[in-house]
Amino acid sequence: MSQPRIFASVDELRASVGEQLGPTDWREIDQKRIELFADATDDHQWIHVDTERAAHGPFGSTIAHGFLTLSLVSSLAAELYRVEGVRMAVNYGVNKVRFPAAVPVGSRLRATAKLAEVAEAGGGVQLVAQVTIEREGGEKPVCVAETVVRFYL
Repeated sequence: MSQPRIFASVDELRASVGEQLGPTDWREIDQKRIELFADATDDHQWIHVDTERAAHGPFGSTIAHGFLTLSLVSSLAAELYRVEGVRMAVNYGVNKVRFPAAVPVGSRLRATAKLAEVAEAGGGVQLVAQVTIEREGGEKPVCVAETVVRFYL
């Protein structure tokens, strides 16, 4: 299992802007995960859940929801970094997100991140990270997101 980069403080995090982190370990996207996500979000579009129809569709199989891929960012980030000396971390949002390529069922994904900005915000310290999720054997990333996390001391 990959080990996260541990920042001893927000000052150390601030001093590391520009640093590239990762990659994480590979994570498989199976049909069960796709179906559970469909149930959780009420998004049962056939390209995600109808294996027979999807086999004859544009991707040759079912594909993961783009938002399923995006939802993995928090757990993948935990493999990339940890900041010590904070009371809590809060997912504050995403500035930009794109899904340049599909995630066919059975794909294996991993992430990297570049620490783009650290600034005081909202009574805490805000990290903006450029996260890229890639598919094993894929030519393009499957998700590129500029994420925002706030750390409170």
